[in-house]
Amino acid sequence: MRVGNGDFVYEFIESWGTVPEGYELGGVPNGAVDTQGNVHVFTRTPHPVVVFDAEGNFIRSWGEGIFKRPHSAFIGPDESFYCTDDFDHTVRKFTLDGKLLMTLGTANQPSDTGYDGRDYHSIKRGDPPFNRPTSLAVGPTGELFVSDGYGNSRVHKFSPDGKLIKSWGEPGTGPGQFSIVHTVCVDKKGTVYVSDRENYRIQLFTSDGEYITEWKDFHRPCGMFIGVDDNLYVTELHCDNPRIPAPLPARLSVWSLDGKLLVRWGDDDIRGPGNFYAPHGLWGDPQGNLYVGELATESERFPRPADYPAVHKLIRVR
Repeated sequence: MRVGNGDFVYEFIESWGTVPEGYELGGVPNGAVDTQGNVHVFTRTPHPVVVFDAEGNFIRSWGEGIFKRPHSAFIGPDESFYCTDDFDHTVRKFTLDGKLLMTLGTANQPSDTGYDGRDYHSIKRGDPPFNRPTSLAVGPTGELFVSDGYGNSRVHKFSPDGKLIKSWGEPGTGPGQFSIVHTVCVDKKGTVYVSDRENYRIQLFTSDGEYITEWKDFHRPCGMFIGVDDNLYVTELHCDNPRIPAPLPARLSVWSLDGKLLVRWGDDDIRGPGNFYAPHGLWGDPQGNLYVGELATESERFPRPADYPAVHKLIRVR
């Protein structure tokens, strides 16, 4: 089945990735593709990092017993694998086979933001790293940018060797304020793109944290990455907010880096071609193909069917 239109048409593979007996993919918050084309899926299961070839054949797994709750994955230019663990309050850097190289943050020690551990509305202030960090991106000169996240309202900038350079952000709805700062991306010029999920927008900053602008046409922007074509790819979560007259469906959208919407699809029928349940993770490969990771549970009112796929692959046709 094909989805998209214009210059963005994909063959939609509804269920991708075959695991051995005794494995499952469960909820997939994110993943990444290395230079060999192997797909590293970060899962909330006893086998947290599951590696496949491009066709979805199982290669290996690692990370057993390491993570509290996987949230985001990123492979840097040097082929290092960065894993964000929001329950552990750390971001860790590994080799692709699981050797630990660096840890940002201190395990089990959240910063003091006033967060009550459950509701992001309880965050009273921005604070140093970390309180439930959500993602990492590497800038063009090697700096590390971390969105922080569920229990904080900040973006942190680190040197390549992990020294904190600066932080910005606070709770709120104004410029430079966040309501779940969920995913961070950095383009080749160093512009920082931040999905401000519960404010239904993406904010843009300089690499020094100076506010540039914001884009507003989103439903809870969640997964986000910049593709090889220098466009921004975004997944948008289903929205069942009592303040909104009707539920909004999960979607996938593609944007030029100057803020033009290029294509978007997704409707209420989660079984329909190219539609989604809870598309939390989004990543791509050098060929322009996309992978979407689905959470196991979006909300108690909107449970994921037991047989619903954990990972979709979208093969670029044009």
